[in-house]
Amino acid sequence: MSNSYLATPAVFLIETLFGLYILIVVLRFLLQLFHADFYNPVSQFIVKATTPVLRPLRRIIPGLAGLDVASIVLAWLLQAVALLLIGMVLGLGFKPLAALLWAIPALTELVINIFLYGILIQVILSWVAPASHNPAVSLLYTLTEPILAPARRLLPPISGLDLSPMLVLIGLMLLKMLLLPPLKLMTGSPF
Repeated sequence: MSNSYLATPAVFLIETLFGLYILIVVLRFLLQLFHADFYNPVSQFIVKATTPVLRPLRRIIPGLAGLDVASIVLAWLLQAVALLLIGMVLGLGFKPLAALLWAIPALTELVINIFLYGILIQVILSWVAPASHNPAVSLLYTLTEPILAPARRLLPPISGLDLSPMLVLIGLMLLKMLLLPPLKLMTGSPF
């Protein structure tokens, strides 16, 4: 009884602390990939929060074709450590190699969720505060526009109503349903 009593708060702490930092690292990669405004205050926060860990890693892992490979590797390693710790708390044992595999579907799900929630927040903001000049909103548009632009070409606005976010949200949900179960099965992920 006491083991499960302490396991739930421990898992919550691991998921929260690691999850927030992994999110920041993945956002750094995505914002750099989509050429977000580096001088945006939110970008500056993300850069300052991740640079101390990424700087030494970049000495070992160089970029490749303009991609920040060190950020991807850092997110993958952090996700693996988090899943390893959660597995140990839940009694799955010490399985570091398995945790490296389990991190693949977890990171894939995180990236899909970033776009899902980003587009959903963008839609809500377009109803509530359509002319907002908040720095976070600017980054949100930079992040989601590469996915929304092709959808707008497929489904142009109808009577001034942009339905492309709905099309992209449906596509992302389908991707999540079709991609994650086989990935979890292939990697043997218990999560």
